[in-house]
Amino acid sequence: MRADDAKLVTLARGARGRISADAGAALRDDTGRTYSAAEVRLPSLTLTAVQLAVAQAAAAGARGVEAVVVVSDAPVVEEASLTCVRDLGGPGVAYLLCDAAGAVVEEITT
Repeated sequence: MRADDAKLVTLARGARGRISADAGAALRDDTGRTYSAAEVRLPSLTLTAVQLAVAQAAAAGARGVEAVVVVSDAPVVEEASLTCVRDLGGPGVAYLLCDAAGAVVEEITT
């Protein structure tokens, strides 16, 4: 794992841990800026951690995505998360699904 991806794992684990969420995510945009988020589950709003991180990046003016890390106990990548990464990042984005300890469970490239 690259050092800058290891930083994303740390950020995603921190986002998850702060609110004891099931999932946390971190994203590095095309300029190297990072964003982290935990999932949101409200009666009127449900967002994956990745969707929220992508929304933060887009709101900050990001025009692309280099990498995304998700830390979760879920054994599969959520399609809604992949879709929004593709929307902002297009093809070639590294997407790492990690377990709670930060070990890579699955690696996908959009």
